[in-house]
Parts: sequence; C-alpha cells; structure tokens
Amino acid sequence: MASDIAHPADSANPAARPRPEAPPAAAQRPLVRRHHWLVRVTHWANAILLFGMIASGLQIYVAYPHFGLRGTPHFLNFLDGKPVPEWARLGGWLAGGLNWHFTLGWLFVATGLLYLLYMAFSGEWRSILFRPRDVPRAVAMQLYYLRLRKEHPPQGKHNALQKGAYTAIVVLAALSVVTGFAVYKPVQLSWLTALFGGYELARYWHFWAVWIFVGFTLLHVALVFLVDPASLRAMITGWYRGRFPSHD
Repeated sequence: MASDIAHPADSANPAARPRPEAPPAAAQRPLVRRHHWLVRVTHWANAILLFGMIASGLQIYVAYPHFGLRGTPHFLNFLDGKPVPEWARLGGWLAGGLNWHFTLGWLFVATGLLYLLYMAFSGEWRSILFRPRDVPRAVAMQLYYLRLRKEHPPQGKHNALQKGAYTAIVVLAALSVVTGFAVYKPVQLSWLTALFGGYELARYWHFWAVWIFVGFTLLHVALVFLVDPASLRAMITGWYRGRFPSHD
C-alpha cells in the first residue's frame, strides 16, 4: 500500500513525474485535400479501360501473331511463337475483340480528354509537368531508390521522377491513340499511317506502347506501396495524410 502513495518529493521532481506518450508521427501530419473527384474517377476509369483494351488487343493479336508482311522477316516480338492464354483475352474471337477494343478505346480517349482538360483549366498541370530544373532532383530520387542515398530528397506533391513518369505517360497515351487510329483507318488516315512507317510499323508501335503502359503500371503500384502507401488512400478518398506535402 505504501508504494501506491506518491512521495512528496516526487511532485517537486519533474524527472520523477510520468511523461505522456508522444502521439505517433502519423497523427501529427495534417489531413489535406489532395485529389479532385474528377482526377480520381478518370484515374480509376482509365486503369480499368486499359486492362480491357490490353485483353481485347491480345484477342486481336492472336488472329495474326506476327509483325511484318507474310513471307518477310518479322519484327522483334517477345510473344512471337508463344500462345496467349484464353483467360488473358477479351472478345472470344477477332470480331468480338475488335468491338471491345474500339468501344473501350473511345471511352479511354474521352476520360483522358476530361483529365487533361481539368489539369489545364485548374492549373494542376504544374504539379506533374517535368521541367529541365527537375533533372538534378530526378537523379537524387533515383539514387534514393537504388539505396545509394540514405535520405529521401525533399519533394512536394510529386517528386521529380514521378513528374517525369506522369509527363511521359501522357505522351505515351497520345502515341497509343494516334497509332491506334493509324491502324484503325489506314486508308482514310493514310498520312498518319505513313507517318509511322506504314500499317505494319504503326501496329508494331501500338503493340509496344501497350507493354510500356504495363511496365509503368507495375512500377507505379510497387512504388506506391513501398514509398508512400498513403497516396493510394488519397486516390480513393481524395484526402491525404502522409509523409509528403500536398502541394509543390
């Protein structure tokens, strides 16, 4: 019982008083509004549409799984001679794959344009556009990812590598769309098809753009979970409480 009674000297000795536990770091971070609803909707819509277009594109691809004219050397293709499983294809046959691909493609273009219009009129494009001054920051960020730099470089809403990736992916999306049109309407848009070296090469560039998209998506998801998982919640709810500022 005596041990439960505070000694008078304890009240005068600050070191003897119990110290309140410090709140966790996450609780000290502000909750900020990060992504507009239109950005979130178009982000997830384009992700779903992209997977559908890949699956329907593979259905189209199996109708002639080579790049180049019959009887001529084929262009480099890591899928050449390899079967594409049925579960990875959408459409069931060539015409079905084409119908799915064109339908999803128009929706992809529409949501992409909505996203770009919002970024342009809201001024948000400034947070993702990669500029020459971002080159040193991108190098520092790459060194951090390679574990050659201990401290995470300071950043705003997006780091320099993210800006480079987001800028490049917009260009890649545009390339996918225009090569798709070149393949879709090679006669009506003969000038566009010729710009890519003809029908076969336009189809080839369209094919490789898809796999760059896939690589970007896998890397993007991996870095979200490894570096800033809170950004995933922000892309769902719009609100962010994480280790980085909300704006540059």
